[in-house]
Amino acid sequence: MINTSITIGQYIPGDSIIHRADPRTKILLSIAFMVVIFLVNSFWTFTAMALFVLLTVIISGVPVKYTLRGLKPIMFIIIFTAAINIFTTGGTPISQTVPFKYITWEGIILALRLAIRLALIIISGSLLTFTTTPILLTDGIEKLLSPFRKIGLPAHELAMMMSIALRFIPTLLEETDKIMKAQAARGADFDTGNLIQRAKSFVPVLVPLFVSAFRRADELATAMEARCYRGGTGRTRLRSLEFTDADVRIAVVTFIFFTGLLLLEYL
Repeated sequence: MINTSITIGQYIPGDSIIHRADPRTKILLSIAFMVVIFLVNSFWTFTAMALFVLLTVIISGVPVKYTLRGLKPIMFIIIFTAAINIFTTGGTPISQTVPFKYITWEGIILALRLAIRLALIIISGSLLTFTTTPILLTDGIEKLLSPFRKIGLPAHELAMMMSIALRFIPTLLEETDKIMKAQAARGADFDTGNLIQRAKSFVPVLVPLFVSAFRRADELATAMEARCYRGGTGRTRLRSLEFTDADVRIAVVTFIFFTGLLLLEYL
């Protein structure tokens, strides 16, 4: 069952063209999206990128509201970085009265661009995990890293660690929520006091959380050992990764869109 309050690292079953696409295609296009989003600066191109992401979410069948919930954990980071840019960027003040004379139009524009970039990157990255099972994501990362084995890079081990990390993010977040509710029922206060007092109030949460995380890690290691897991050597797969017509169509459409955006931005 999908926990609607925790979206990071979860997979939503579906039969859309994005779900059926090869994980390598989705990983490479996600990386290309992150590169392009930092190469554009105008709000017209940002609007086009936002509409492209929205259209991709609709095609995937993932609920838009559910996708937007992925922004909640990083909302503080977005607001904090935006505030720093607003008050530290030089330029034309929006007013000569205090405190507005310390806020510049250039800082506001820079903060908006940064917030849009971060939001679109998080949504596109979340869409990758929403439409790809952890096993396929692991296989895709391993296939992409396999050429680097010649220089001694442990491709399978890295892919497995990334997959396990993504898989246990929602589990740890759910465990944290349960511990906080249990401590609050015992009289713990997480909302009042200064910053130091609030930090101290989280100690009863962190201790059982670390104990639970180490216990889960030990159980996972025991389960993998019991199933004779010995790394990627000689490992077979139930489903072999193959590029299909869906991958070609997705790659062509995305490449044309990105190329058009860059041409509009720089030409």
